[in-house]
Amino acid sequence: MTPKLTMKERLAIPRQSMPEQNATDRSRNFGEVNLGFPEQVAMLEAQRCLQCKEAKCVRGCPVLVDIPRFIRCIAEGDFAAAAKILLNDNALPAVTGRVCPQETQCEIECVRGVKSAPVAIGYLERFVADWARQGGRNLVNQAAPPSGRKVAIVGSGPAGLTAAGELVKSGHDVAVYEALHQPGGVLVYGIPEFRLPKKIVDEEVGRLVQAGVKIECNAVIGRTYTLGELRERFDAMFIANGAGLPVFMQVPGENLKGVYSANEYLTRVNLMAAYEFPQADTPVLVGRRVAVVGGGNVAMDAARTGKRMGAEESMIIYRRTRTEMPARIEEVHHAEQEGIRFELLTAPVEVLGNDQHWVTGLKCQRMQLGEPDASGRRRPVPIPGSEFVVDCDVVVVAVGTRANPLLTATCPDLALDRRGNILVDASGMTSLPGVFAGGDIVRGAATVILAMGDGKRAARSIDAYLQTAPGAQRQP
Repeated sequence: MTPKLTMKERLAIPRQSMPEQNATDRSRNFGEVNLGFPEQVAMLEAQRCLQCKEAKCVRGCPVLVDIPRFIRCIAEGDFAAAAKILLNDNALPAVTGRVCPQETQCEIECVRGVKSAPVAIGYLERFVADWARQGGRNLVNQAAPPSGRKVAIVGSGPAGLTAAGELVKSGHDVAVYEALHQPGGVLVYGIPEFRLPKKIVDEEVGRLVQAGVKIECNAVIGRTYTLGELRERFDAMFIANGAGLPVFMQVPGENLKGVYSANEYLTRVNLMAAYEFPQADTPVLVGRRVAVVGGGNVAMDAARTGKRMGAEESMIIYRRTRTEMPARIEEVHHAEQEGIRFELLTAPVEVLGNDQHWVTGLKCQRMQLGEPDASGRRRPVPIPGSEFVVDCDVVVVAVGTRANPLLTATCPDLALDRRGNILVDASGMTSLPGVFAGGDIVRGAATVILAMGDGKRAARSIDAYLQTAPGAQRQP
């Protein structure tokens, strides 16, 4: 048992740093960058938590993890209790402990952050999740008695997996349909190995399967099965197929060879293991100079991937300043450490190519910031006569995604907004009774944890719906 510290002693403990791979070494490999807290460091960091009576950090968590309780257990050295608390609230803690933007969610609400650094909630979450999975400990929570009700979930990304985990705990028979050949959605095709090892996702999914979730891959809803067919077979549905249709810049030359959407580029490398080609079946262009357009986490992932693939230079082209970048501060910092070049206040106006239609460069224009736009960020304004050319042979466009109409086009009764996202009511139900939706297909491209929050809320709504629908009595 760790001795209790006084308030003064707690306040004197500085935030603990995350051990990580050396920047030079890691820029040449796909091993995980962050290495995780050792036990004693985790316990020390946990003792920084003031155990506030009104835990604002919980309010900042989209899946409402009982943060003070699991951190208190870490401080006391009771890691098993911490893991049970965490797993009860969070279906994918080893994932969110790595990729959730805690600095803008739970940690920004931490009282310690007023006068010093907030408690490293994300690092502690990762520590507990890794402790549980590395020890092979069976911490699956006991499910409720079978309800006799069947729920179909479209998509095995963070929203779908979270909903599945919650619903199977409530005793429902849950089947997840995944279009790709491997479950995980954006967790396996969009996030690189060096940020989220695929083994972690596999183990998290495996734990859900152990709890009773059934997953069918290579099932494209809208082609393999229609929504109508699933509605006939299931008592309720949750649509969480994401927003995987790439958005391009709409500038001349985007059809040249050597231009990728970030979706294709990262999917080839992450899901299809193109970094191991020719041992893997899927190739990808290894550019001498890679230019990535965008300033979000996806752009950072693509630029850092380009560097690891062997590019002499990998760069970010972004039309605002670093302050306006939507990427996580840690990801920008890691990119800088790894030698990624940043061309800020810069907007592409044309992709240049040679007679063989291969990319040779990116014509850009310098920008300055004007008045704020609808996003609240200052609008980039072109500077006349400031055009210049960035030498590159691969261009990766990471300026966003939108809803793929493959599923929704086959169901005209499903109400959509003007951008093709599914409309839902306050409970998460669509215009079709018993059909719910959440994640990026509703809110547009967002973070993993926001999608998980949607999945958890939808699961509660589905459970309530099933309890009031005909034949809702649980089986003995």
